Amino acid sequence: MTGIQAAVLGLVQGATEFLPVSSSGHLLLVPWLFGWHIFPNTQAGLDLQQTFDVALHGGTFIAIVALMWREVVHLLKAVFGSIGRRTIRTRDEKIAWLLVISTIPAGLVGVAFEKTIEDKLGRPWLIAVMLIAFGVIIWAVDKAMARTRESAQMKWYEALFVGVAQAVALIPGVSRSGVTMTGLRGLKLTRSEAVRYSFLLSIPVTGGAALYKGVKVAAGKGLPAGTVSPFVIGIATAAVSGFIAAWFLLRYIKTHSFAPFAWYRFALGALVLILIATGVR
Repeated sequence: MTGIQAAVLGLVQGATEFLPVSSSGHLLLVPWLFGWHIFPNTQAGLDLQQTFDVALHGGTFIAIVALMWREVVHLLKAVFGSIGRRTIRTRDEKIAWLLVISTIPAGLVGVAFEKTIEDKLGRPWLIAVMLIAFGVIIWAVDKAMARTRESAQMKWYEALFVGVAQAVALIPGVSRSGVTMTGLRGLKLTRSEAVRYSFLLSIPVTGGAALYKGVKVAAGKGLPAGTVSPFVIGIATAAVSGFIAAWFLLRYIKTHSFAPFAWYRFALGALVLILIATGVR
């Protein structure tokens, strides 16, 4: 893997992680579209690819914490204050515990089905189908009716529903941010509230995944020789582009719908299927 390839994939990861277009799908499609054979077609190569993908998610974790650090601090104080008093009193305390509930399903599914997700669900045709199918869902739910609820008004079982929806997004092409925002829109949250909750929910999910993979790498032989520099480049570019993309969406969604992202998903999914059908790729 060259530094340029690492930078491109880092930019792609950061630009797509917080937009409802599937970062995991893009990370698989970009090398496929360009004909890049970055990682050897061996088990060791597949493991390194997954490690690199998680490292890029570590970059977007840095980005979202940097963007929303004030809210993160407030929520951490709230959850520890709630534990100390053994009760939930404030808005921040309720949101913090709702986020904890929403985090559980994706964590359990990710650990239980890690190998299946890595080995079976990254095929370009399946990614294209998921892009189109969930693009329809994102567009339809967002368009259905006006929403007025705030995240603090959710019930615990609604937060669990969002967590289950997020677990589905482990399939490349679905989009973690897209499915959580759509689930929240279905629960009648405003667009801005849905985006902020989704962003906050990404922190324990991406941070936990990066920590989990980091421990596995540290417990093994570490990174292969010559890969440290590309990893650093990828993480840095993912952090910068992720910060910009998240900042953009927070402002864009105040006055716009999710429709442009759905149309982008349709176009990309159709392009991939055409390339496969015509034998170009």
